[in-house]
Amino acid sequence: MSIIFLEEKFETSSLDDRLQWYCEPERWKVDDRRLVMETDKETDFWQKTHYGFQADNGHFLFAEVEGNFRMTTKVTSRPRSRYDQAGLMIRTSENTWVKTSLEYIPDGKSKLGAVVTNRGYSDWSTQYVDIDEVELYYRISKVAQNVYVDVSHDGENWQQIRISHLDVSDDTPFMAGVYACSPQGEKQEVSFEFLQIERISDNPSAVYL
Repeated sequence: MSIIFLEEKFETSSLDDRLQWYCEPERWKVDDRRLVMETDKETDFWQKTHYGFQADNGHFLFAEVEGNFRMTTKVTSRPRSRYDQAGLMIRTSENTWVKTSLEYIPDGKSKLGAVVTNRGYSDWSTQYVDIDEVELYYRISKVAQNVYVDVSHDGENWQQIRISHLDVSDDTPFMAGVYACSPQGEKQEVSFEFLQIERISDNPSAVYL
């Protein structure tokens, strides 16, 4: 059983009062029932792993959520530069978070995956995909300390791409929402068709309902 906590369909120019920006992009708007944004220059979320690189300045529109929840969105993006990305993110701080997206590779197959950051270190699980038009559904489910990440082409048939564990207590509140960034470029145009957050039970089987 699930209960809708937030359902933002971007039908008006004003956002749900519970939504707020972390690193608000210079250019964004609600247009034609979509949240449309353009990424600022050299924006990213990553911590320490691989050359010790750190970045925490990506664009993130989120609501604060407690307990167990499942979050879904549909993303359409027009990437321009290597590693341009847009998808879903949950986080408690710069040291503990999960993001999922397709990261654009202009001279080869792009990488669909998830980044999990625990104790200030990020890991990245990926799979190569050959996608010309980047339009995908993403879903993140959080049950206690566990996170499930799924992706879909139609919003009906889901493929699990990650299960992970976060170093947080069961009752830790989360920031949950949509994100976009351009680590090596700028002006990626991204649109989100909706953002839905549902409260779910503590039974892991609820993730797949």
